[in-house]
Amino acid sequence: MRQSAEFFADQELALVYIAKKLNQALKLEALLTDAGYDYLVEADSYRGGFVFVSERVGAFFYVAPASETAARELLSANRYRPFEPLGKGDSNK
Repeated sequence: MRQSAEFFADQELALVYIAKKLNQALKLEALLTDAGYDYLVEADSYRGGFVFVSERVGAFFYVAPASETAARELLSANRYRPFEPLGKGDSNK
């Protein structure tokens, strides 16, 4: 269920997805709510594009650390590509 930032108190939340379009964000909200996850959604900017890089605004989805792994698995099972921080999964390290 969508929650406010105060609901999570001082927890360091995990970013699991950045929705780039409104319809994508709405579908993801329904998926997380139906699965029973508490999550936070915030609008924020990200850099996008290959040739013409620009600042864009998206819906950033966060979950509590205890739910992160399961939420990522849910996203993957439903054909969403979970957010991966830079350097994570990099085989050149």
